[in-house]
Amino acid sequence: MSLAEWVARKPERGDHESPERTSHEEARVAETLKKGSRVTGAAREKLAADLKKKYDSGASIRALAEETGRSYGFVHRMLSESGVVLRGRGGATRGKKAATA
Repeated sequence: MSLAEWVARKPERGDHESPERTSHEEARVAETLKKGSRVTGAAREKLAADLKKKYDSGASIRALAEETGRSYGFVHRMLSESGVVLRGRGGATRGKKAATA
């Protein structure tokens, strides 16, 4: 196969990175919040409120970042700015073992 044939067969950039959205709301959020675009004013307040509501109902920061097409750091900052008390990290803890009686 020649280089020209290979280039012709190569999928468009981003085709493999665009999973189907599961709801209309997620698609709307992704369309209105292009990655890297500045979010200010009322749109920022609404986004912060939506993220806070979803985080408080159990969604992870990583899941919210993927859903909105934003970075982990952006979502973390938005939650912190909106006054959310962030959950601790998951996994095993290394505290003292409970006494068995």
